[in-house]
Amino acid sequence: MLRTPVKMVAAALAAGAVLTACGPVKLGAATLMTNGRISQSTLSAEVANLNQNYLKYKGKVQLQYEVSQMPQEVLSWLIRFRVRDEVAARNGISVTPGQVDQAMDQIKQQSQSTTTGVAVPLPVLAVANGLPPDMLNDLAKYQAIENVLLNRLDGGKLPTSPTDQQALGQQLSGYECRAAKSLDIRVNPQWGQLDYAQYSVIAKPSDLSADASPSPSPSPSTPVQLTPRC
Repeated sequence: MLRTPVKMVAAALAAGAVLTACGPVKLGAATLMTNGRISQSTLSAEVANLNQNYLKYKGKVQLQYEVSQMPQEVLSWLIRFRVRDEVAARNGISVTPGQVDQAMDQIKQQSQSTTTGVAVPLPVLAVANGLPPDMLNDLAKYQAIENVLLNRLDGGKLPTSPTDQQALGQQLSGYECRAAKSLDIRVNPQWGQLDYAQYSVIAKPSDLSADASPSPSPSPSTPVQLTPRC
């Protein structure tokens, strides 16, 4: 879907990279990038916020992940926001507070349940999808940057045909891929590795699993992509 934040739209209601010769991740860093790092302290603080809100809304929220995976979920969002910021920097995009507010309104509209038509509180949606509620404004900025870029690509008029919409989505993916590649993202192996298909931090396979009996192959609809496609 276009002009919609990852994992936060109606579909979500039902629901770096491999270490290279660049060297190990520095002590105290959850992730290193060419434009800085995401510190362990930042990650810990945001995980605490997510967990606090999970306890607050427990019974009202159905998580799309295991509680033990909160650090990976939060780190994934932190990386996505950094990648989107890099897209903006590489393409001379800056967003105004008004554009961010407009994007937030857009997200609120998309938070309506497809079955009841009632808007789901954004903090509840955020917790369900591994986003600390105190980062909802970051999500709105993330969406606003996407809106500006897509308006450039489609001339301000969203294509109506599925084929053209898919082509536009592929263009957006290309911009993100090139931005992510330029960041040389290195995830601390304590948290796993980066899957570029969703910009999600996933577990590294263990040596024990390699010796065990082969497990079923992942669904071809969600292939793991450990290096940029671009």
